[in-house]
Amino acid sequence: MDETFKLIKKIERLAEGKKNLRFMEVCGTHTVAIFRSGIRQILPSNVELVSGPGCPVCVTNDEYIDKAIEYSRRGFIVATFGDMLKVPGSHSSLSTTAAEGADVRIVYSPLDCLKLAKENPRKKIIFLAVGFETTAPTQAATVLAAKAQGIKNFFMLSAQKLVPPALKFLAGDAATKVDGFLLPGHVAVVIGADAFNFLAEDFKIPSAVSGFEAEEILTAIGSLLEQVDSGRAEVANDYRAVVKAQGNVAAKKILAEVYEVTDAEWRGIGKIFSSGLKMRDEFAAFDIERVEPIELERVEKKSACRCGEVLRGVINPTACPLFGRACQPLHAVGACMVSVEGVCAAWFKYGGGKFNF
Repeated sequence: MDETFKLIKKIERLAEGKKNLRFMEVCGTHTVAIFRSGIRQILPSNVELVSGPGCPVCVTNDEYIDKAIEYSRRGFIVATFGDMLKVPGSHSSLSTTAAEGADVRIVYSPLDCLKLAKENPRKKIIFLAVGFETTAPTQAATVLAAKAQGIKNFFMLSAQKLVPPALKFLAGDAATKVDGFLLPGHVAVVIGADAFNFLAEDFKIPSAVSGFEAEEILTAIGSLLEQVDSGRAEVANDYRAVVKAQGNVAAKKILAEVYEVTDAEWRGIGKIFSSGLKMRDEFAAFDIERVEPIELERVEKKSACRCGEVLRGVINPTACPLFGRACQPLHAVGACMVSVEGVCAAWFKYGGGKFNF
């Protein structure tokens, strides 16, 4: 507690007399930790934390969900993490499709799908491979294991996203307007703190890699304020216990073996160049979109949901006309309210703003 008090006083001292500052966290776990620990409420009034596209479920676009639904309707067993079930597509969700009779199963690891494939040799198993650099190595390892074991009925529908290109997009987005980035510790464990150096070198934006305890987050906020105070921009590694400059070499090697970089669509943002992963040609037999491609009619979904602006840090969730009214966790309209790491879900659960219902 004494250390926390010292950090708060340090932040207050560094923030005194400064212009209004906006720092963005780009990790869903950070978003939840910040709300749960009440950090927003104890920061000086001129220091604002905004949430970026740090929830992998939230940034998965409609077309991907539509494809997953269509595969399930064609008799495939679709395996996914639980928080994907209620993510809205253009016209439905996986939970609705499952209620209609499709075989949609919750797994806790992509490796669970290999057992599922062996138990159902006449069925094709599709794992919904979403996530950032944190989970992608395990997904790559699962593909390698399937190949080594000669499993022929296991596939992935890939939609992994890469964080640095998204940060590059946000850093250059005039509407986002942030003065610093609270960098995701889990992602940095894999790709290394040096992977974010472009923020300081190209954009002159302060950043800090943070852990997930309250004191670790406050330490990182203090690092951002120190950079602002001294007029410098760097990548401060405030999670040195687990994050190294070059990251996890073994994990990056597995990623590079199975995947190559591609452009990717982000919900509410659009296409970000070189921000996704796709399987290399050597592993095409595990890529369901190459084994059995499907073409869907593109649907332009009209909604008052402002999830895209929330994910870019342009508005807070309470500025969305649906928030807390038509859109609540039990009947979510937007993806940001679905996942436990979603920005809107965190604001709703922990009371990030004053609601006027």
